Amino acid sequence: MSGDDPSRNRQGAPRARGDDLRVRVFVRGRVQGVWFRGSARETAQRLQLVGWARNLADGSVEILAQGPADAIEHFLAWCRQGPSGARVDAVSTQREIVQDDLHEFRVRT
Repeated sequence: MSGDDPSRNRQGAPRARGDDLRVRVFVRGRVQGVWFRGSARETAQRLQLVGWARNLADGSVEILAQGPADAIEHFLAWCRQGPSGARVDAVSTQREIVQDDLHEFRVRT
């Protein structure tokens, strides 16, 4: 299917581009039990990002997101607010090296 499309990898996900960013995001506050991860997935998919979101034992949410720099900036702005019902107290980010190992955005358990 995607073998003919050089912009996509073998799994059909967008192939990493030169202007892509990869960020690890930690969101603290009231972010578990308020559909934060599911909303993050919906937002990331709309922005055509790949990665994952998971709850951490300390009550925070960790997100790995990769895609075009402008989409990452929009996603980070969303993370600072989150879905209704969430209360975001802090967001920290770490830039990472862009890789071709992510194929979709999913919620991890």
